[in-house]
Amino acid sequence: MTSGNNGGTTPEDDDPFGYLYADGQANGAQPPSGGYGYPNTVNRVRTVGQRQYGQQQAAPPGIPQQPGAHGQSGAHYAAPETLPGGAPTTHVSYSSGSGSGGGRGRGPNTKGLLIGAIAVVAAVVIGISVAMLGGEDNTGGSGDQAKTTPTQSEAAPSKPTQGGGAETEAELPKADAKTLALGGSAAAASDVKGARSDGGVYVGGLNQAGSSLTWSMNGIPKSGKYTVYVGYSVPGKDMNATLTVNGTASTTPVGLKNWANAPEGDFEKGWTKTYNWIQLNKGTNTVKVSCEQGNQCDALIDQVWLVKGWVK
Repeated sequence: MTSGNNGGTTPEDDDPFGYLYADGQANGAQPPSGGYGYPNTVNRVRTVGQRQYGQQQAAPPGIPQQPGAHGQSGAHYAAPETLPGGAPTTHVSYSSGSGSGGGRGRGPNTKGLLIGAIAVVAAVVIGISVAMLGGEDNTGGSGDQAKTTPTQSEAAPSKPTQGGGAETEAELPKADAKTLALGGSAAAASDVKGARSDGGVYVGGLNQAGSSLTWSMNGIPKSGKYTVYVGYSVPGKDMNATLTVNGTASTTPVGLKNWANAPEGDFEKGWTKTYNWIQLNKGTNTVKVSCEQGNQCDALIDQVWLVKGWVK
């Protein structure tokens, strides 16, 4: 169409892109030459449907072919879905090895992390153990001392001896001198100090044959072995007397020895105790201490009491 010639159609009917369609080409539409009037331009216009994606495209004259990445020729885009086998799938793998080739990366060092964790745990355990040991040492030995201290149930009962000491069998009968039945020349007195009976009363005058004291006891829980104790004092020398239980004289005398090591003639420093093994019946029993022929009976007696069993 030239100036002044409207041609067969009106301007609005002219389609500048008619050459791109089949009906436009049938009507003689031609693509513009010279790149739409711009110098050094390249005419790359193609009819719709003409371009084939995924194929190598030849570069137009005057445009150098761009080298592909990693030695591949052709820089034109090809959609991944047009490639044989579809879009490639890329897998990234990690390796704990030391190699660096083949596109394999170095993974985390799990062995080193495990060793480090074990070392931390070991340090914590050692610290706790040291703290516990230190806590025991800081007690100053009080724990061991508490273990060696006997409780009331563990403490051994006191063992009576001939040399003295208190007896603790309170549930069995016990009698002071003033409650005893006296015979012969025996008489109660309190002139000599040191007697452990109530009021310091004791029985004296036993140095004459036929003199005696008798203890009648009630409340013996059962028949069996018992030990009878006699509290006494001698004037710095050994004495003895006869023991009779329930009317039967014992073959073993009452040993009134100078266990207190008192000076001769000093009754005040001669207080001590002795004992004899006897058999008693359940209920009521009698025990007599007397001065018989052959006895040396110059002694003072303040108390008598029982202990269950035969003491050793």
